[in-house]
Amino acid sequence: MSGELLDTEWHVYVCVFVMHCLKPTQPGRQSKREREKERETDIDRRGGNQRGGAQMAGNPSSVRRSLSLQPTPFITKVASSVRTRPLVIAVKGRGFASAFATKMATSIALSLDNLPSDPLLLVLSFLDFRDLISCSFVSRRLNELTGHNPLWKRLCQKHWLLSEADKTHRGLAWKELFREFYADLGRYIDYYSTLKKAWDDLKNYLNQKCPRMIASLKEGVREEELDTIEAQIGCSKLPNDYRCSYRIHNGQKLVVPGLMGSMALSNHYRSEDLLDIETAAGGFQQRKGMRQCLPLTFCFHTGLSQYMALESTEGRTRSEIFYQCPDQLAQDPSAIDMFITGPNFTEWFTSYVDNVVTGEYPIIRDQIFRYVHDKRCVATTGDITVSVSTSFLPELSSVHPPHFFFTYRIRIEMAKSALPENACQLDSRYWKITNANGNVEEVRGPGVVGEFPVMTPGKVHEYASCTTFSTTSEYMEGHYTFHRLKNKEEVFDVSIPRFHMVCPPFRESMVRSSSVSEVSAPYDDENSSDTDDYEEGEMRGMNMADPGGRCPRHV
Repeated sequence: MSGELLDTEWHVYVCVFVMHCLKPTQPGRQSKREREKERETDIDRRGGNQRGGAQMAGNPSSVRRSLSLQPTPFITKVASSVRTRPLVIAVKGRGFASAFATKMATSIALSLDNLPSDPLLLVLSFLDFRDLISCSFVSRRLNELTGHNPLWKRLCQKHWLLSEADKTHRGLAWKELFREFYADLGRYIDYYSTLKKAWDDLKNYLNQKCPRMIASLKEGVREEELDTIEAQIGCSKLPNDYRCSYRIHNGQKLVVPGLMGSMALSNHYRSEDLLDIETAAGGFQQRKGMRQCLPLTFCFHTGLSQYMALESTEGRTRSEIFYQCPDQLAQDPSAIDMFITGPNFTEWFTSYVDNVVTGEYPIIRDQIFRYVHDKRCVATTGDITVSVSTSFLPELSSVHPPHFFFTYRIRIEMAKSALPENACQLDSRYWKITNANGNVEEVRGPGVVGEFPVMTPGKVHEYASCTTFSTTSEYMEGHYTFHRLKNKEEVFDVSIPRFHMVCPPFRESMVRSSSVSEVSAPYDDENSSDTDDYEEGEMRGMNMADPGGRCPRHV
């Protein structure tokens, strides 16, 4: 904004009424033939939008057709309230200047050509790319201003995450750079920046923590390849955010560990790969109970996959992502319950990446472990701190019968500043377990998972255990009992913070058999228990996925 306006402390609000200028005559005075011609133009314009951004690379008239010229709500509201063409400036000041400014505002109408460039560029900087293109057709003056490089630099950074280095490498002006990317990725403009940033953040983080996982990522696919997959599986359309992500990276190679997280517990191991588009198409489901479902992930060890619904059918919502969970009490094999993991691909993927890059999911032995740590689940007693993180295991859980399997990871740490004579050893544990019905169970036992760790200054001991329950939520709390190494008679308790375990949202099958009540559950439906004494044999009879699961591409 010019220095004169700032010096007088005037606040200048410039409203550019451009949308009504696109029509040379008022609607009420148009002939029938003119109105029909305008409707045909609108149809052509909408058709151009559906064809994507490829037309933007052509001449100016094709640019106007290829971009949606629908104004922002602000422009629409302003344009609908006026009938005149001049640009109007409303000037408001403070103190003595206010009365003078009001008089000027009522007596002066400035033409577009007489206005300084700075206020106009300021207004144009608030427009999105569609309104900016619209403005370029209003007059020669606005056509020149809308080509201003800083305007398109902001849009390139916002929508395509481009930097000065990208501009220099391609040797194009910012407007031409925007046009080039729009021609290729225009249909994904609402998703690209979000997903590209998520991928970049994930790669930068993994490059520092476990670089070998980066090597498994595949390059993005072309638009034609995605169209071929759509035709191959016979679905109506792949979701645009899913397509956009695969334009950036085509999943990963089928390796272990997988990009989408791991979990290890005694003899149970899970690691999920993010499937490439060709492998995912090979596992596309059309069977009853799983119609129109596309696998996103796959685990070699358990056969577990997360699926995305491509159509709203069989009780699912389009784009919803879930783990399948067969109804063990139903006679119909197509009765499949679902643990919901995301409402759409964008939220599913970005929330996972956020958990990884913020350290919520720890990196252990070059693998991403999907433990969730609540920062409130930390308790310090003297020199010893105990913290807890938890994870739900869908492959060992079921909705019918209600059986929810959780694993929890506990970290016990003695402060480095502790005195050497404070060294101690864990003797026993005590758990108080409360389920959603308010039922309380108390468990006592020696050690933890068969161990009696010795704690010295700076030492950290971590272990994982598990628990099952039949209600949708439960919480645990308790304490460990230690004795001092220097004096075994000195015994003390260390608090274990309360931590909650809540089953993820799930949806029951719509095709359950009416005879499910005749089948009984093979375990006590009311009890849950601490399993710090957990051994391999205790998993027999559980709802374990088939260990011989095969890659969807070969099903």
